[in-house]
Amino acid sequence: MMRAWENRPDCVVSDEPFYAAWLSATGEPHPMAKTVIEAGQTDGGMVAKTLSEGEPPLHFNEGRPVRIWYQKQMCQHWMDGLGYEWLAPLTHVFLIRDPTKVVVSYIKARATVHVTPDDVGLPQQARLYAEITRRQGHPPPVIDTEEFLREPAAYLGALCDYLGVPRYEKAMQAWPRGPRPSDGIWASHWYRRVWASAGFESPSVSGEELDTDTQGLLANAEARAVIEACRPYYESLKQHTLSPV
Repeated sequence: MMRAWENRPDCVVSDEPFYAAWLSATGEPHPMAKTVIEAGQTDGGMVAKTLSEGEPPLHFNEGRPVRIWYQKQMCQHWMDGLGYEWLAPLTHVFLIRDPTKVVVSYIKARATVHVTPDDVGLPQQARLYAEITRRQGHPPPVIDTEEFLREPAAYLGALCDYLGVPRYEKAMQAWPRGPRPSDGIWASHWYRRVWASAGFESPSVSGEELDTDTQGLLANAEARAVIEACRPYYESLKQHTLSPV
C-alpha cells in the first residue's frame, strides 16, 4: 500500500517512523535493531510531533507538489506514553489481515516460533481503533487485505473518495521494482517481496502458502494460541470494512 501511494504524483510517504523509538524503548531483539536505532529518531514524542505538526519529507518527492503525506504505521510500535492528542489532525485508515497469515509472516521473518499477540499488533490495533473512533465520533474505514487484493482499483477509488483526493487508480496499481530512498533502513531484511513487486498480487499469490514447513510451524501450540487470541480483534475490525465502488 505504501508503494501505491508513493506512486501518486501528489504524495510523499514515511515508512514506520516510530520503529527506532519503539526498539529503543522496548529492547526487542528485532533483526537490524542496532542499525535501526542508530539511524532513526528514538524520541517518540518528537516523532509524534513531527507527524502531527511538522513538514513531510519533501526530499523524497523529486520536487513534485505534495498534497498527501502517507504515514505507514505498525500498531505493534504503539507506545502508551505518547497519548492520543497528536493523532487528531490526521486522517486514519486501518489495514487488517487474517491473523493466520500475519503469524505465518512473522514466524518466517523472525525465524522463530515464539510469538505473542502483541508481537503481531492486533490487540494494539483494536484498542487504537476504538480510541480513535471515540475521539473523532465515527469509525475510521478498514481495509481487509484479502478483499482488497481481489478488487484493488475499486477499493483504491473508494478510499480516494473517502479521503477527498483525486483518483489515481491506474498509477496506484503499478510501480517500478526495487528499493526506494523512502524505504526504512530495515528494508533489506523485511522488504524482499516488496522490492520484487511491480503491483498488487492476487490473494493466492500474495498470501503465504501453507506448505509442509509452514504447517509444521503452525502446529506449534504457541503459534496456534496467538492466532486464536487475535482472531476476535480481526473479526471486530472487519465489521467496519470499506465498501468498494
